[in-house]
Formats: sequence, C-alpha cells, structure tokens
Amino acid sequence: MPDIIGEYVDRLVTVEMRNRAMNHNIIGPIYDRARAEGGGRPISARAAQALFDAVRPGDRVLIVTGAGYAPEAPNGESDGPPGAAALAHALFWGLQAVPVFVTEPCHAPPVVASSQAAGIMVRDFALCRDRRMGAALATSPQSQDEVQAWAAGLLDDYRPRAIVSIERLGPNEHGLIHYSTGVRPQPCVDLSPLFAQAAEREILSIGIGDNGNEIGFGRIFDFMKSFHPYGRRCQYEGGVGVPTTVATDIFLPASISNWGAYGLCAMLAFLCRRLDVLYTPAIERDVLRACLDAGGWEMRYCTSRFIVDGTEGESSMAIIQLLRDMVRVNIAPPDRGLSHGTLDR
Repeated sequence: MPDIIGEYVDRLVTVEMRNRAMNHNIIGPIYDRARAEGGGRPISARAAQALFDAVRPGDRVLIVTGAGYAPEAPNGESDGPPGAAALAHALFWGLQAVPVFVTEPCHAPPVVASSQAAGIMVRDFALCRDRRMGAALATSPQSQDEVQAWAAGLLDDYRPRAIVSIERLGPNEHGLIHYSTGVRPQPCVDLSPLFAQAAEREILSIGIGDNGNEIGFGRIFDFMKSFHPYGRRCQYEGGVGVPTTVATDIFLPASISNWGAYGLCAMLAFLCRRLDVLYTPAIERDVLRACLDAGGWEMRYCTSRFIVDGTEGESSMAIIQLLRDMVRVNIAPPDRGLSHGTLDR
C-alpha cells in the first residue's frame, strides 16, 4: 500500500511549472533517473519508510536548508525554509522526534519564522532534548576553514539518527557552489562536509532538490552532467557546470524543493495513520508569509510577493490540500459509501 500512494505523491510533487527561459522540461527525466538508480520504488515512499524505521521518540533529526545570498536575497529564498518547517512539524508530531535546523547564520531568520508559523517553536536544545519543547537551531561558522571541525562537533553533540537536506546547495566537482543557471554566489559556506561525515558514521541521509545543484543530486551526477542545461558550463569563463557531486542515501527530486518535503511529510502521515502529521493549507499560507516577511524572498524576482520559484503561493497551498486528501482517503477504513453496493471480501 505505501507504494501505491507513494506513486501518486511522487507524480504530484514532480508536476513542473517553469518559465521557458529557466531550466525547464527537466524534472520528469530527472525523477525517472533518480527512481531507477534507487531501485525503482516510489522515492517518497522509500524516504518516509527509511525515516519511520530509523527514528524513535526523542531521536534527533538534522534538517539542513538555506539557499540564496546577497545581494539578490541576503537572507535566502522562500524555497527551503517552508519545506524544512513542514518536515519539522511531521517529525515532531508523527515520530515524536526532535528536529534540529542547520543553516548558515544569514538564512536563520526565515527558517525560524517558518517553523514558528508551523507551530514548532525554536528553543534551546536542552529544552528540546529533555522536554520535547520544539525544534533546535544550529548555525554554521562563516569561515569555510572551520566547517570540518564544526560538522564533527555537531554530530557528536546532537547524535542524530538522520539528516535531511532541503534546497541546500552542494559543490560541483571543483568544489564550487552555483545557482542553477551557472551563477556563482559569493560569499557562501559549503556545508557538504556534514553529509560526508554523516555517511562515515552511517547516519541515514535524504536529499531533496529541484535543479541539479542541491545536495543529493550527486547520486545521479553523471546523468546531470550530460542532461542539465548547465551541466558542463556556467555564466563565467572556465566554469565546468552546476551539478553537485554530493550524494545522500536517498534522493528525492521535485518540481520545487518545498513540494518534495511536503510529499515526504504526506508519506510519513500515511505511515503514522495520522492526517495531522501533514499540516493544513491555512498553515502553509502562514508559513510562506512568515518566511517571506523574515527575508526569505522568492528567488527569481528577489521579492516578498506571495510566490515560490515563480509559482503562486496558492499553488503550494493546493499541493498541501491534494496531499492531505490523498492521505485521508488512504488511511480511512474501506468504505464504498451508499451507492456502490456491498464491498467484496
């Protein structure tokens, strides 16, 4: 049964809506390659089952997000923090886990605002660990030279059972981070050592991304080099392409990274048999608005308009509603209603 609902969850979150001047008509082939590489099962089902099996009450799960930099978006973008907030809500209520947001300092305000709009307060880690009073926040160093030691300390201190990346940029084969169209943001901090060290410790990792440059796409790196419009070039002389080499145990591509996170939450709600594990469209509206107001702007137009990756905020609300209905009908007892005769046994 999880694979039946997972099939259609995956279809919904990979519906592509992109202006033809952007990288477009790509998410279908990317999804197909990622699914085949992962063994053929619906990816949202695989990812949710892995979390469901690995995480117990009180366990910590790191949620890594944050993309977009000054001058275009000094506090990042509206794709990432809302998905992270939705996942924190699902982990907190569905698995009774302790979510820990991990991000650069510049991206922290939209992440915190998004989580609190979702009803998951961001508190001191000791309160989260000992009394389960919300989600914790860990911010990275601002110097790349300090990241390796910081990552080791973070894993030592929090001892997570899983780590999930949502719209977090990863480096290409030259160790450089790019936007999806070959622009190189500066300054930015590469947090991929956290995933390398998590792999060494056999910590479950999941990556969610939408355009080749996000952590997780390393699982299909060779395909992305040939397939992606900026697989082998950038918007500056000598650039070798935007696809990241950073892989995760499970990689879920989506049309918008937030939507991939919502699909994962929907599958967790199904496995938990609790519709409230996936929050409502009304909460999604509040989360998006909070993210935008805190500086997590829509990245294409660098604005606080109610849009995400060029799509109206209402579209994200509709995705949430459709996912909730999919969960609702699939966890309900078998019921033909009053007009379809007796249920065959």
